[in-house]
Formats: sequence, C-alpha cells, structure tokens
Amino acid sequence: MKRTTELVSVFVFLVLLAAGAAGAYAASLRWGVTIGWFAGAGAFVVAMAAGAATNVAAQWERVIVLRLGRFHRLKGPGLFFIVPIVDTVPYWIDIRVITSAFTAEKTLTMDTVPVNVDAVLFWHVLDPKRAALDVADYRSAIIWAAQTALRDVIGKTSLSDMLEGRDKISTELRRIIDDRTEPWGIEVIAVEVRDVLIPAALEDAMSMRAQAERERQARVILGDSERQIAEKFRDAARTYADDPSAFHLRAMNMLYEGLKNNSTIVLVPSSAVDTMQLGSAAGLTSLAMQLGQRNGNRMAGTERATGGPRPEPVER
Repeated sequence: MKRTTELVSVFVFLVLLAAGAAGAYAASLRWGVTIGWFAGAGAFVVAMAAGAATNVAAQWERVIVLRLGRFHRLKGPGLFFIVPIVDTVPYWIDIRVITSAFTAEKTLTMDTVPVNVDAVLFWHVLDPKRAALDVADYRSAIIWAAQTALRDVIGKTSLSDMLEGRDKISTELRRIIDDRTEPWGIEVIAVEVRDVLIPAALEDAMSMRAQAERERQARVILGDSERQIAEKFRDAARTYADDPSAFHLRAMNMLYEGLKNNSTIVLVPSSAVDTMQLGSAAGLTSLAMQLGQRNGNRMAGTERATGGPRPEPVER
C-alpha cells in the first residue's frame, strides 16, 4: 500500500498547493506582491506537511507509529495522519497468514542416519506491537526458530518413525515453534513436513529389505495353502476309507476323464485295477482303445461338418 499512500499524499499536496496558489494570487492583488509571495510560500509549506502527514493502510496492514522514538499508537486500516518530523512510521505489519518454507540438511536422526527434510510453516502476526518492538526482524527470527526446532525433532526421532509418522512430527514442530514465537506476538497455525530425503545407498538397502519381506510373506502364504490342501486331502482320504464304493467311483471317474480328454497312456497299478474291479489289464486296454476310437470319430465328424479333410481308413 505504499504506492497508494504516495498517490494520496501527492493528491493532497497538489490540492492544497493549488488552493494556496489561488490564495496567494488573491493576496498579491489586494495587499501587494510581497504579501502574495509570503502567502504562496506558506501555502507550499502547508501542502508539503499535509502530504507528508497523509498515510493509507490496507485492510490487512497495521502501522506502528513512533513519536520522538517512543511507541505512540497502532494505526490501520484506512486513512490516518501523523505529525511530520515528530512522528515516524518504521513498520507496516502484515497480519495475513504467511507461508514460509524451511529445511534441515544432512541432519542425523536418533539412529545416526543423515536426512534432508523440507517443511512448510503457516503463521500470522497476532500482536503487531510485540512483533515490531520485541524482535528486530520477526520474519527471519521465525524461520531460524523453525529450522532449529526441526533439527531438534529430527535428532530425537528414528528414521522409521520419521517416514511413517509425519503427522506426529508436524504436531510436535508446531508446539515447539509456537512456544518460541509466542513472546514475539506470532501464532503458528500449522507445520507440514513435505519430504524426507535419505541417502541413495540406504534407499536401495531399504528397497531390498522390503522385497525380501514380500518374498518371505509369499512363501509363508504358499506354505499355509499347501497345509490347507493337505488337510483337505486327509479329510477326503478318511471319507474314502469309510466308504469303499465312493473311492471306487472316484478312481473310475479320474481314469475315464484322463482317457477321454487326453487319450494318453495312463499307468495304473494292478492292485488298483483289481480294487476297482475293472477286470484284467487286457480289458482296461480295450476300454482305452474304445475311448480313443470314439474321440477319433468325433473329430472326423467335426472336420466333415467344417469341410476339412476326411480321415484315412485304419487297417485292423
């Protein structure tokens, strides 16, 4: 708002100067040229003083006014006037929420790991008088206080806690910084940790550790699945042991499906054949041949329907 203040001051100066010039001209006509010159000089001085005394503060600004070096009053927002030479305006305080970024580079954690941490501070001036009079440069002071607090928190926190608990670190930082800046009339609204950078070698090691942990969990899950399958097989075996007919039907169905779908050679122990009461091995072979011939006839019918080549006759 300094530009606005300058424009208003110039406007007031020009208006008063024009009014004084008109008065000086009238005085010179009535009382002489000498009186007119004195009146013009006086009007110029008054216009300069009025222009210097005029100030305008924005809605978000508060102005510290010192009179002969001592605190006189706090002005703003809007138009206000000061006494030139006697009053001075050293500070224009912005009371809006201000965002400041700060970092801590190569700071050792509690487990001696160097990290770089970036954070953002949200704060505003709660008491403009204390912010102007109790600290030389409140903007620089709050940044330094934030960096110091961040280094203290990092030194008391392990790397794993820092990577997993950013909200907790942000809350602790806000508390520490707010305690330090409260005597300056500054209130900390929030602190957010943006990023935590660790050395590349350590990052690779952590990635390998995470991959090994995932592989371990996969093996554990696979072993648990095999254990559950074994339990199911054990339950099925107990069922078949108590019901031989069910076992025979299941065995015959598995043998039939294998010969039907794949037309492959299936090795079956003779004891199992006797148990399933399928007859001799020759009878089992005949059954396999019949199933294979049936599958061949089915494929030939499919080719004739689709216009494909017919199968060659087989000599027996």
